[in-house]
Amino acid sequence: MVNKRFTRSYCVVVALFLQLSTAWVSAEAIKPLAPESSHATAIRDMVKQLDTRHYVKLALNDDLSAHLLDSFLDDLDPNRQFLLQSDINEFQKYRTSLDNELKKAQLDAGFAIFNRYRQRMIDRLQSALDTLPETIKAMDFEANEDIQLDRAKEAWPKDSAAADEIWRKQIKNRVLGLQLAGKDQAGIIDLLSKRFKNQIKRMSQLESEDAFQLYANAFASLYDPHTDYFSPRLSENFQINMSLKLEGIGAVLQMEDDYTKVVRLVPAGPADKQGQLQPADKIIGVAQGKSGEMQDVIGWRLDDVVDLIRGAAGSFVRLDVIPAIAQSEEARREIIIERNEVKLEDQSAKGELIEFKDSHGVTHHVGVIDVPTFYLDFEAYRLGDTEFRSTTRDVHRILGELLSQGAEGIVIDLRDNGGGSLAEANGMVGLFIESGPTVQIRQSNSRVIREGKRRSSAYYSGPLAVLINRMSASASEIFAGAIQDYQRGIVIGTQSFGKGTVQSVNPLSHGQLKLTESKFYRVSGDSTQNRGVIPDIAFPPLYDQDKIGESILDNALSWDRIERANHRYYFDLKAGLQTLQRKHDKRIAKDPDFLFLQEQIAVIEKMRSKTHLSLNIDKRRSERDEQKALQLAMENRRRVAKGEEPLKALEEDKIDDEGIALNGETPADDADGKDKKKEPDPLLIEASHILVDAIPYFLPERLAKQP
Repeated sequence: MVNKRFTRSYCVVVALFLQLSTAWVSAEAIKPLAPESSHATAIRDMVKQLDTRHYVKLALNDDLSAHLLDSFLDDLDPNRQFLLQSDINEFQKYRTSLDNELKKAQLDAGFAIFNRYRQRMIDRLQSALDTLPETIKAMDFEANEDIQLDRAKEAWPKDSAAADEIWRKQIKNRVLGLQLAGKDQAGIIDLLSKRFKNQIKRMSQLESEDAFQLYANAFASLYDPHTDYFSPRLSENFQINMSLKLEGIGAVLQMEDDYTKVVRLVPAGPADKQGQLQPADKIIGVAQGKSGEMQDVIGWRLDDVVDLIRGAAGSFVRLDVIPAIAQSEEARREIIIERNEVKLEDQSAKGELIEFKDSHGVTHHVGVIDVPTFYLDFEAYRLGDTEFRSTTRDVHRILGELLSQGAEGIVIDLRDNGGGSLAEANGMVGLFIESGPTVQIRQSNSRVIREGKRRSSAYYSGPLAVLINRMSASASEIFAGAIQDYQRGIVIGTQSFGKGTVQSVNPLSHGQLKLTESKFYRVSGDSTQNRGVIPDIAFPPLYDQDKIGESILDNALSWDRIERANHRYYFDLKAGLQTLQRKHDKRIAKDPDFLFLQEQIAVIEKMRSKTHLSLNIDKRRSERDEQKALQLAMENRRRVAKGEEPLKALEEDKIDDEGIALNGETPADDADGKDKKKEPDPLLIEASHILVDAIPYFLPERLAKQP
């Protein structure tokens, strides 16, 4: 389940959560951490900047103090497994005083809470480590009991005995998952012992900066989920991440409970090209090269995990991953990725001409322009290079090439496009409208700025569709929203991410503060915040909207509206949506790929709805076998419908001695060194069908009435 508080946009350098990971340290040797003078000046600067510059105006009062206390406790112990009810009761003395401490730049209460949590965690881990062999030996896997998957809203353990029971089931679940993955008891004891020792060592090595980082972010997150404090070390990481000069795998990471979770993949980065790592997957191990020892990273500091994953271009990293839909370690698998630098040319827009036949056997050609991100080679532009790369320039060139090749219409593919340059998004809208505003930006002082295409000029006026999904965010939503508001094109896909805010990074006396200073609005007056863009024709959602998106984040700014900007309507596309939807529904009702996709989503939704997991080995094994049989049946229905031979069995993954599925591939696996030919994208093919169906609605006589 999701710990929403830690789900933030630039999480790779934001969260700092430490719950597990390498040698035993005596609990008595742990000294309490105390705030430093630099932390006092930093929190004083934060309070001032948040009060004067943040889009949201919060009063530093008793209500905020109470929210800060709850937020900090949830951040420290989201699954409510370390702190006891007696601790929570004791901390209530701070409920209305944290605001007063912040005004005085005092941090004593925050550090006192952190030190108690730290000691509870070390004591719990040491107890688990001391009794691990006996605990595992006493486990009865034939007993009919289960474990609650998410305790975030449960009561805190009332005493040590209640906490013991929570931990007994957690350890049993881990043992059962490893056992079903093929690991023997001795190996399980060795692996879990290493984890617990690592946890203790990591907790013992924490510094005052770590405690301050967590407390400062608990405070910052009360304003909105994209407001963050960066320690000096994380400030450096943030700059590296934003410049895209980091040689690594191209993934944005965050901490969620004990795990390093994938937030999103950098378009055209190594992980995106490799194709197996997905958003919401959990990384539990990292190894160097194709044969290096796998290091268990459950509970490691986020920046330490990032350091392990980074490396020189051309080198390989192996990741031990729990897939997003899995609920235990028995489904873990290994992925091998070749590190590389994410280059601008790899992220540039690309075009292709798709050929297909309609239901009457008529051949059609649709141009597709894939835009992974909104980019601008600012350095080349600044130096006066007339050939500087930009999204708008590249799309303009590709558009002309596709039309010259006979494209009947154009699909702009913005799936997984997380945004980028707002100026480029505005410029690209200008390729499809004559002139007019494209976005409204309301600042913290309520002033509204409108940006767009100011001068009339030539533009593509033919059939247009925009394809989006849940990972389409920020600048992508500005483009899709403008095309929809102008009724210039049809938006197809799934509801977008919903990030409609603008952040700036500001220096502090110690570290940096990223804060939200303005908010995006469409020309219709609707905000893109929280709600995102709703497609005209909806596709089945591939991403779990309960785990990914602005709407799941704690303290996310709400959706609202401002005054509409004057703009024209190009066509009466809304008049054709019912007809287009009817044709789409009829077509996908017989499409093997869509039927397979819908079956997969139904199965995944059923798995997501589970709140408890059985700790009976026979039940777990039976559930696993049923799942495999169901997957085989679904795959064979798809293959038979497409005229292919059915499979007798799904290909079994090879399992290593850690119980990890060895099914990772690398670019080196291809004999010719080229990417393997991809299967036709059924969503892109269907979007092209919809666009061809919509061609009659793009005629001049179908102009919409002006408001």
